[in-house]
Amino acid sequence: MLTKSLLARQVAKSAGLTIAKSNQVVTSALSAIQSSLADGDEVRLTGFGSFKVSQTKARTARNPRTRQPIHVPASRRVSFSAGSTLVQAVRGKK
Repeated sequence: MLTKSLLARQVAKSAGLTIAKSNQVVTSALSAIQSSLADGDEVRLTGFGSFKVSQTKARTARNPRTRQPIHVPASRRVSFSAGSTLVQAVRGKK
């Protein structure tokens, strides 16, 4: 599993940065993505993928155990769509 600290180490190694500086870069990039999504903006990273915020409607669902109706409020959710370069890398085609 790739964690934030492992990602920072890999970035440091490939970019020739210190781990501390790389950690700042990774944290800043993730914060910028989070902030943009919180504002409702779409984030596109060419070749990697796109993050998008969508609005869900309020609805009535059922508790599977009791079969009683439950109100599910409207909310916002983040979705991710993989880019072509990422898809090809995962499938093993380069």
